[in-house]
Amino acid sequence: MLLHIPEVLTRDELAHIRQALETAEWTDGRETVGVQGAKVKRNEQLPDASPLKAELGRMVSAALERNPLFFAAALPLKTLPPRFNRYAGGGEYGFHVDGAVMRIGDGQQLRSDVSCTLFLAEPDEYDGGELIVSDTYGEHEVKLPAGDLIVYPSSSLHKVAPVTRGARLAAFFWVQSMVRDDARRRMLFEMDTAIETLRRGDADQGAVLQLTGVYHNLLRQWTEV
Repeated sequence: MLLHIPEVLTRDELAHIRQALETAEWTDGRETVGVQGAKVKRNEQLPDASPLKAELGRMVSAALERNPLFFAAALPLKTLPPRFNRYAGGGEYGFHVDGAVMRIGDGQQLRSDVSCTLFLAEPDEYDGGELIVSDTYGEHEVKLPAGDLIVYPSSSLHKVAPVTRGARLAAFFWVQSMVRDDARRRMLFEMDTAIETLRRGDADQGAVLQLTGVYHNLLRQWTEV
């Protein structure tokens, strides 16, 4: 499921992050990928040990925790602390698939089910830099307003197009979902969205309660915790 979640960050949060990144010390983005990824990756990242990365990551994580649409779509069990990257001067990341298992720290690991990119620069600030996700329905180009989030299956083949003007700034992270299978997550998300729509309308409340029960029983059946 490819889903656009608007306005994850407030304008004040976005301004704070942008100001902090203007004076940040960046490092080669290839330091956090394997041999195959390093062949096609040309960007910069905040170092994993950077105090700024930790500070800004906590701000992004707090914004995600208060966003019900993100929770409904990802059903997060574990989330990798957000990282931050910068593409400029022709920087790009060729087609790749994200690693299946990632280290969180303290010996913990995370299975990547959902990939997430939070855009931090406005689309008119840079040329290129589209996130291109390839699936059975073709290639989907994504270039969102600053503060908006895109989520998509980590199993997807995807790339970032070359940035030929300006700089593309983003936060990115992965989620291990309570529901491993993408088709099941999508089904639950669509059911949850439909229930909320019915609840806000004049639908029979008994029927809404019954549907809510079906949702939770499916979640109970499919959840891995």
